[in-house]
Amino acid sequence: MSSEDGNRDTLYIPAGLKTQKEIYTGFGKNELRQAIIGTLIIGGLDALFTLLVFNNMPLFVILLLLGIFVSVMCVQKDVTNLSVLDMVKNLYNYIRSQKKFYYKSLDEWRWDNK
Repeated sequence: MSSEDGNRDTLYIPAGLKTQKEIYTGFGKNELRQAIIGTLIIGGLDALFTLLVFNNMPLFVILLLLGIFVSVMCVQKDVTNLSVLDMVKNLYNYIRSQKKFYYKSLDEWRWDNK
């Protein structure tokens, strides 16, 4: 498309648009829910081992704070809109997918192979 004065009109496509409101960059309500679930799981395991097995309260607090940090960092999305958890899921799906593709040799000029 060009305008009357000879200049070329350009199309501007905005990049980085998000469909959901975010609390901060890369972390929205869905990621908050995942981080809370991860924190609860890590906190439960932490309480089981550090409090019941070793009876060590300072280690419990340190591991709980570390678990919160790790669960938030694992679900926060980067500029490519992928989180560490998403990358691990993609890697798992790739490892489980078929890697060898078996082809049947066909005559180049005949498709019916009779």
